[in-house]
Amino acid sequence: MSSKTKIVVLHMKELIYTVVFVVLGILLVLLLVYMFLPDKKDDATKETMKYVAGVYTSSITFNDSTIDVEVVVDANHINSISLKNLDETVSTMYPLMEPALESISEQVCASQSTDNITFADDNQYTSMVLLNAIKDALKKAETKE
Repeated sequence: MSSKTKIVVLHMKELIYTVVFVVLGILLVLLLVYMFLPDKKDDATKETMKYVAGVYTSSITFNDSTIDVEVVVDANHINSISLKNLDETVSTMYPLMEPALESISEQVCASQSTDNITFADDNQYTSMVLLNAIKDALKKAETKE
């Protein structure tokens, strides 16, 4: 029975590098797990107020006349949309403005959003101008977090 002695030579430098890389690997795995796990926050803490209640206006200029689009909101709803400072001359020059605003107003108040609004073919551009003015007024009404 011969017993052979085996000698294992460990270089301290290699041992230290191995330990450091293993620790860094574990930290990387923990970081990735922490970053990509879904949050378990309570849904009840979501913001309940969408707007600051009030009357907000946005201006449109047509032929040196300024028309105000007035949006009335409460904390969670868009209540009404109307035109203010509408002169007879502007109303005569742009007869499709009032029907376009009425159509947009009904859609926005019903859906509480300015997304997916449909326009009639005869007043598409007027409707787009009015919708942009409504969006500007609603941006003023939004709450800041």
